[in-house]
Amino acid sequence: MSIPLAALEEIIDTSGVAPRIEALLPIGVRRRQLRVRTLLAGMMLSQADQRPAHLTRLRDALTSLPEPDQVRLGVLEDWKTGRHQLTYRQTERTFGLVTGALAKDVPDGLPSQALAEICDVLLEASLPDQFKDASTALAVDWTDVETFSRPPSRGSSGCADPEASWGHRSGGGPGQDSELFFGYYASAGTMMREEHGPPVPELARRMTVSSCHHDPARALVPVLTAMPQAGIPLGDILADSGYAHRDAAAWAVPLRLAGAQLVQDLHPLDRGPRGTHHGAIIANGNLYCPITPRALLELRPLARDATPDQASAHDQQSAELAHYKLGLVTSDDADGYHRVACPAAMGKIRCPLRPASMTLTRDRPEILTPPEHPPTCCAQQTITVPPHVAAKTRQKHDYPSREHRRSYARRTGAERTFSTAKDPASNNIARGWTRLMGLTPLTLWLACLLAIRNQRILTAWAARQDDNARRAAAGLPPRTRRRRRKTLASLAATTSPPLPQRHQVPPATSGTAQITPTRHQGQNQPPRPAPTATTPVQTRPPAPTREPRTKCQT
Repeated sequence: MSIPLAALEEIIDTSGVAPRIEALLPIGVRRRQLRVRTLLAGMMLSQADQRPAHLTRLRDALTSLPEPDQVRLGVLEDWKTGRHQLTYRQTERTFGLVTGALAKDVPDGLPSQALAEICDVLLEASLPDQFKDASTALAVDWTDVETFSRPPSRGSSGCADPEASWGHRSGGGPGQDSELFFGYYASAGTMMREEHGPPVPELARRMTVSSCHHDPARALVPVLTAMPQAGIPLGDILADSGYAHRDAAAWAVPLRLAGAQLVQDLHPLDRGPRGTHHGAIIANGNLYCPITPRALLELRPLARDATPDQASAHDQQSAELAHYKLGLVTSDDADGYHRVACPAAMGKIRCPLRPASMTLTRDRPEILTPPEHPPTCCAQQTITVPPHVAAKTRQKHDYPSREHRRSYARRTGAERTFSTAKDPASNNIARGWTRLMGLTPLTLWLACLLAIRNQRILTAWAARQDDNARRAAAGLPPRTRRRRRKTLASLAATTSPPLPQRHQVPPATSGTAQITPTRHQGQNQPPRPAPTATTPVQTRPPAPTREPRTKCQT
C-alpha cells in the first residue's frame, strides 16, 4: 500500500465528515456493521491501491487489511453465529444510504449544498497545515468525465444515468477540434505558487462536478466564492480563455467581489479594441489614449514557439503600448468605481494638449496629431470608470505583456492535476472507472481520488526537497525539468548524422576490376567480392549486330 491507513484515517477525522454524514442517515432497529468512517476509508484505500471506483474493489480493500485493523474498523465482528466479515450487500446498502442522503430530492445536474461542503472540507483536510497558508493562488480548469451509461437512443430521453448529458471535449484525432461525449464536467482548483513566491506543492484545493447541460465555469464560481467565508482568502485566479469568455456577471464580477485577482488568457473574440469610454479606447481590459497606434492595440499574445528575438521584439511592443494606457489613480470603491488619468498628465507620453508633457525627454512616445475636438478623456485631468466598463476582460496585468505571460504560465498546474487523474498507469477516470450512476456517487469518488492524489504529490514533493538538499550540500544546483518542445529553428540548427558506410565499395587497385552493385541487389545482401588476378572477370557478351533493312522497290 503506497499510502498508510493511518494517514487516510487522519484526513477523515480532521475533516469531520463522517459524523456529519452519519447524522443524515436513517436510524434502524439493527445497527449497521459498516460505518461511514470505514466506508470513506475503504474508498480512499481502493484509490490509493490504484483500483477502479467499484464497490467490489472497496470491499476488497477493506477485507485485505490485517485482522486487527478489520476488527477495529468493524469489517470483522462477532455475531451469535460466529465471526462475520463484511459482505458486498452491506457495502452496497451503506453506500446507497450515503449517496441518497447527500443527493438532491429533485436532481438538476448540480451537487447539493451538503455534498459540496463535504467535498470542500475533505480536500482541505488533505492539505498539511504548513501548506494551507503557503499560497492563495489557484489554477482552475475542467475536464470530461464519461458516464458508464450508454446515451439514450435516437428519439428517446431515457437512460441508466438520467443526470448525464451530452458535452464537448477536445478531439483526439488529427485535425479534430472537439468531439461529443456523454457524461459530466469535473472542475478543480489547484494551489499554485504566488507570483514572486517560493514553489509550493500543486495540491487540489477545491472541486465540483456538474452535468454537461450546465456551464462548468458557472458551476465553479460558488465553490470559489465560498472560500473567503471559510477563512481562506482568494488571490490570483489563473484561467484560460474558456473561463474568460463567459459573461462578466457569470465569472469575473463574482470573483472580484470575493477579492480575487484574475490572470487569464483572453478569447480571440475579446482581444483588441472593443468600444470607447469618454473617448478612451477599451482594449484588452484597459483604457488607452485615442491616438494609440492600431498595430499596438491589436498586438496578439506571443506564440509558444517564438524565438528569443521574437520574444524581445514582442516585449518592446507591449512596453510601448503601456505608455498609452490611462493610469490608475484610485482603487475600486465599494461600488466598483475607480478613476484613471491621461497618460500625458502622468508623464508617460508627450502630447501638445498637455503642455507640461512636452518638456519630458524624447525617449517617450509623442502624439504628433492630437484630436481636433478633444474628447472627455483628453479635456479632463481624470475620468471615472464604472464597474461595467471592461468588466469581462479587466485583469491583474496588462494583456499581453511580459508580466502577464510569466504570471499566466503558472496555470499549467491545473492541466497536471487532471493528467494525473487520467493517467492509465494509476487511476484513470475514463469510462468504466466507476459503474455507479448519478452525480452524487461520482462526485464523492472524485473527491476521494483528489485527496489521494494530494498525498502522492506531497510524497513526491518531500522526495524532491530532500534531493535538492543533497545536491545543495554537494555544491550542485537543483534538478530542473528539461524542455521537451522542439521548434523548427532548433531542428534546422542540428546537423544531420552521416550516412552509413556499409554500401560503399573500396576503390579499385591496379589490375583489379571494380563492380558496382546494381539496383536489384537487396540492401541486406553483402556486396559481391571484387575479382582478383586469379579470378576471371565475367563480362556480358556483346549483342549481335543486325544488317540494315533495305527498302523494297516496286
